[in-house]
Amino acid sequence: MAKKALVVDDSPADLAAVKSILTDAGCAVVTAASGKEAIEKAKSEKPAIIFLDIIMPDMDGYEACRKLAEDPATKGIPIVFVTSKGEKADKVWGQMQGAKAYLVKPVNADQVVDQLKALA
Repeated sequence: MAKKALVVDDSPADLAAVKSILTDAGCAVVTAASGKEAIEKAKSEKPAIIFLDIIMPDMDGYEACRKLAEDPATKGIPIVFVTSKGEKADKVWGQMQGAKAYLVKPVNADQVVDQLKALA
């Protein structure tokens, strides 16, 4: 059975790009467009890995990551931030929220697939 990945991004173009890479890698992909939706989908779909944007409306990726890491139902799911925020401080903060990895946009297929292989 294919691994399931949850891709979360409020940018349709970025969402489609990561989804396409994962689909090509043989993943089943579920998508969400906000932090709030990400938490709901993570609980209902039980993905093997989550690729999470940081800058989103209603709840940013940091907050969504914290909530997912605190919830017994979702805390075992590895989270990879995929974001345009490339500063070292952003990466450190991301790890402090519970993320396992951090990719800076624009991402390429190798980066995404490497994280998939390493974490999912």
